[in-house]
Amino acid sequence: MSNTTKIRSFENLSEIGKDFRKTLMGDATKEKNIILLFAHNGSGKTRLSMEFKQQGKALDEEGNAIGGDTLYFNAFTEDLFSWDNDLDNDTNRRLKFNADSAFFDGLKELNLDEKIELFFQNYIDLDFKIDYDNYEVSFSRKFIENNTNRTVENIKISRGEETLFIWSFFMAICQLVIDKDPAYSWVKYIYIDDPISSLDENNAIAIACDLCKLLINEKKQVKVVISTHHSLFFNVLSNEIGRKTKNKRYFLHNRGDSGYALQETNDTPFFHHIATINELKKVAESNTIYTYHFNILRSILEKTATFFGYDKIDKCITGLEDEILFERALNLFSHGKYSVYEPVEMTNDNKELFKRILQSFLGKYEFSFPEIFNSDNE
Repeated sequence: MSNTTKIRSFENLSEIGKDFRKTLMGDATKEKNIILLFAHNGSGKTRLSMEFKQQGKALDEEGNAIGGDTLYFNAFTEDLFSWDNDLDNDTNRRLKFNADSAFFDGLKELNLDEKIELFFQNYIDLDFKIDYDNYEVSFSRKFIENNTNRTVENIKISRGEETLFIWSFFMAICQLVIDKDPAYSWVKYIYIDDPISSLDENNAIAIACDLCKLLINEKKQVKVVISTHHSLFFNVLSNEIGRKTKNKRYFLHNRGDSGYALQETNDTPFFHHIATINELKKVAESNTIYTYHFNILRSILEKTATFFGYDKIDKCITGLEDEILFERALNLFSHGKYSVYEPVEMTNDNKELFKRILQSFLGKYEFSFPEIFNSDNE
């Protein structure tokens, strides 16, 4: 597993933003459609996204912004949504969105409900209604009580549910960009900067998969940058994009007074293998282990078997104590269709079995984990 990678130095984030634009447009190298960027929080990835966006703004003679070319989605975008909790009556709670933002250009004429629903229904069983005149969304939830169907209206949803709705909202707008809707004809680039902090692991995976399906379109390709500090999110994106579209993958390193460095990952195919193993280690330590983690563990063994030239994954656990039990468990749990949309937490016995398999595997193969994974601030 070679660690030889190409590293380029930059004095500031503005230079990296310009480099990304050249990469996406093919000005200096072969044109790419998607750039994936992995970086720790605090290393400058959000400031980089702002530099990229700023570079695409058109200015008037007085230096005021009169237009842009980047549809931008990050934690600041989430701030365009805010709750009216109806403090007087505590009954009519609504999620308001900022009518002045270009993010919502032409929204009233677009009737996004159906497009949003196509994504939102993948993640959660909630109903919503958009009031385009007042720029607000109301939510309701159906349930059965005493064998009777009931609905509770105007509920306030959780922070995680709100994030899923905003993601669905954003992806519906991305669909309009891809379809070249006139309301978003100004968009040349989509820049997504890590708004997944409120999502649990399974929903982060689901979002990554749906995002890739949306953005990879041979006939209607849009230029995209996605930055994240979440190694599993980055790994899923990398695996999903793969050879399906022209892409570049980087790590962003902050060198303090010495500037910044971009480290290419395209020439290190097993980095994502290491990233996933590292994520499984954290899962095991947290003891929050779902059935689909066995699928991921089996995938790791398959990649390891391929690397060593083995024809079956059982060669990766040969010689381990309880290897027969381990093999049966891997086959049993990983062949079921354990959906990330409806995760099932393992029983305590199966959690312990998962940990034993992982620990035994790591004991047999000495993987070296890059320093980039050693932060506790993620």
